[in-house]
Amino acid sequence: MDLRSTPARVVLVAVLAMVWMGAALVRLGYLQIICYSDYLFRAHRQQQRIIEISPKRGSIYDRNGRELAMSVQVDSCFAVPSEINDADMVARLLAGILHQPEEEIAARLSASRSFVWIARKLRPEKVERIQALNLRGIYFQKENQRIYPKRKLAAHVLGYVDLDEKGLAGVEYELDSEIRGTPGRMLVLTDARRRWFERTEKAADAGSSVMLTLDENIQYIAERELAAAIRQTHALAGSVIVQDPNTGALLAVANWPTFNPNAAGDGPADAHMNRAIGALYEPGSTFKIVTVGAALEEGITRPTEVIDCQMGAIYIAGHRIRDHKPFGLLTVAQVLSNSSDIGAIKLGLRLGAPRMYDHIRAFGFGTLTGVDLPGETRGIVRHVENWSAISIGAVSMGQEIGITPIQLTSAMSAIANGGLLYRPYVVRELRRAGRITPMEQPEPRRAIAPQTAATLRQLLEGVILEGTGKLARLEGYSAAGKTGTAQKVDPATGRYSSSQVIASFVGFAPVNNPAVTILVTLDSPVGAHHGGDVAAPVFKRIAEPVLAYLNAPHDAEVTPGLRRVSLKRNADISPADLSDFDPIQVQDAIGETPAASAPPLPKSPAPTVALAEGEGIAVPQLAGQTVRGVTEECLRLGLNPVLVGTGLAVQQSPEAGMMVRRGSSVTVRFGRAPAQARAAGQGN
Repeated sequence: MDLRSTPARVVLVAVLAMVWMGAALVRLGYLQIICYSDYLFRAHRQQQRIIEISPKRGSIYDRNGRELAMSVQVDSCFAVPSEINDADMVARLLAGILHQPEEEIAARLSASRSFVWIARKLRPEKVERIQALNLRGIYFQKENQRIYPKRKLAAHVLGYVDLDEKGLAGVEYELDSEIRGTPGRMLVLTDARRRWFERTEKAADAGSSVMLTLDENIQYIAERELAAAIRQTHALAGSVIVQDPNTGALLAVANWPTFNPNAAGDGPADAHMNRAIGALYEPGSTFKIVTVGAALEEGITRPTEVIDCQMGAIYIAGHRIRDHKPFGLLTVAQVLSNSSDIGAIKLGLRLGAPRMYDHIRAFGFGTLTGVDLPGETRGIVRHVENWSAISIGAVSMGQEIGITPIQLTSAMSAIANGGLLYRPYVVRELRRAGRITPMEQPEPRRAIAPQTAATLRQLLEGVILEGTGKLARLEGYSAAGKTGTAQKVDPATGRYSSSQVIASFVGFAPVNNPAVTILVTLDSPVGAHHGGDVAAPVFKRIAEPVLAYLNAPHDAEVTPGLRRVSLKRNADISPADLSDFDPIQVQDAIGETPAASAPPLPKSPAPTVALAEGEGIAVPQLAGQTVRGVTEECLRLGLNPVLVGTGLAVQQSPEAGMMVRRGSSVTVRFGRAPAQARAAGQGN
């Protein structure tokens, strides 16, 4: 081809053009089809920025609907650095208002040209001062901030959140996925010069609200009295738990030291520990409720049996164990009321390690209670194969075992309610968009028999009436409980300290119709340090106002001064039935059934072995007596009362005057006499 000719040149140009256009089309196709996603992603990354906005967390309420935690909208400050002409001047002005280093703000402004946070969740006065500066490139965005209006109240139960509203402790952490909701988003659009020109927002979806079992007033009483005890005893730490023994619901959980969840980072780290469920300690004498309960359950003793406490000393496997006092002959009831270590050890030796271990586990020790709060400790209960020759003696008096306050509270509640071990819980229900979702609770399991629980209740009442817990005696209410003074192990020597102890008291009230179980622990009190001296009075100061607040009927003598106060507060309330019957003690209780219609009690079997002269006990006449009167009379004679119903005694088996052995059961049915039933019917 002659390129000097015009046609040839045209063809050449046409071919070159087609090759160039083909190459361009191939390149465009590659960019538009093969690389489309990658370039679109790069464009969005350069032109858009998505900022997550913290969601509105659901509120947390106490059992009466009082808000303990809420979320409110506040302003957060952000900047678009590309719009700021003098970044150093802006940094200097903002530093004076925000009390932050000028260099730190300047570094943020230089980190990006499209969007940077300057300060999150500002106080209104700071927002007003920044707005008054009218700075170009400085904007505000609404965010949600968690507020705890009661400040330190129930801090360890509620927990706290971080800057992005994520739960870090307590209920806030345990139920974070339900409370948190769905975060919102802010989309910031910029042009080629990284200048912000538009933003769009997607609102956050609110999370579920939580209704707790806690009562704000009971929580306040518990925290107030714990703080007073800490000031008085100079203890290092302490806990108080108030529980409904009939359901397992926690009415108050107080710990010291404590913190303000509105500023959780300001206090020491150890203040965040929920000691009520996470502090591990040797229980000491409070654990004797398990030892005595196990012995009664196994039928190897009875309350009136006399035990030789050997004037305060016993040898086990070559080791000498001394009592806190030199006791001689004590009944089992007195062993518990006087907290004799030797008496408890002798009962433990009768039980033997395997049976003792089984009863410890039956009461829930050595395993998680399942309380719906984070940080619970399992405790330490070594398997029986790992016990030494002396372990049975040590465990019987509350050593060589590690428990938590919540475990001991649950065990005492089982005694109070008739032998059922409930899972302690603090969350009652969730609420969202008008829907209420109750939290399912597992069925309780039996720890001891109802008869054993009834006997233990009376023995524990003796601890307060006649034993080491006299300072826990209540005005107008019966109460039962157990003191404890457990030596702490000195980390330096590995031996028990002679000065550092855990002083404790755990009890319930009223005795046969329990409304609350209360535990008090004080870590290393200074000066007076026995549980009966420092923890028992705290139980009293908490129990009395709490029972009055719950309108629990009085079942014990009321002083004239207290009666006047009660009548003034409840002038329009008629006198309540002061029956002390526990409805959980016998599941088929008749309640208000008149005597005439009550089914007959099963006859107790006649003794198969003849009683020697002077060996038997004549069953007393119990008709017409109250539950308390029947119980006291039976225990005084060495009989085991089995109570059915409420009101006055109307039937009994065996009959009055019948001779029975000491320790025999006497079943008594309570109800209204026919005349009382007719009068009640006419009054309705």
